[in-house]
Amino acid sequence: MSSTTVTTHPGTVLADLLPAATATRARVRDAALVLGGAALTGVAAQLVVPVPGSPVPVTGQTFAALLVGASLGTGRGFLSLALYTVMGMVGVPWFAEASSGALAPSFGYVLGMLLAGTLVGALARRGGDRHVLRTAGTMALGSAVIYAVGVPYLAVAADLSLGEAVAAGLVPFLIGDALKAALAMGALPTAWKLAGRRG
Repeated sequence: MSSTTVTTHPGTVLADLLPAATATRARVRDAALVLGGAALTGVAAQLVVPVPGSPVPVTGQTFAALLVGASLGTGRGFLSLALYTVMGMVGVPWFAEASSGALAPSFGYVLGMLLAGTLVGALARRGGDRHVLRTAGTMALGSAVIYAVGVPYLAVAADLSLGEAVAAGLVPFLIGDALKAALAMGALPTAWKLAGRRG
């Protein structure tokens, strides 16, 4: 497989480049990727920086969720983040700060990540993770979906006005999101270039 083939083939995400000679092996591969993506998101959620005046900390969780979506694609990305969400709701302590359940004010961000990872996976299948500028746009759209769900949920859960929720649950995170997008802009296109060279 040439670099050109890897870079331009439509409908392929990074996970599709992992070999699976039979349908059974493909299912095992996909199951491992789904479990691994959920675990990665749970581990990244423990990288926490508290934000003064906000019940929502900065974590590595959103970055991991968007990478899972982009790397696994729509279906596997959705299943991985759905597994993360459901297991956290029933008590696995892998939400931010080793928490679980659906009552925290920040739970809306988890739901947003589920939707955002699915969207990012769909965009990645259309080449949205292969070039720096496309990756930037893909990550920006994913982040916007997270906030579109997380901020209103925060307003309701914490009894805040929408303006207060934006101030507490959006504005403090914009710089961190820009840094996460920059990391993704480097990591994803580089992974595609390396895959092309190996092919």
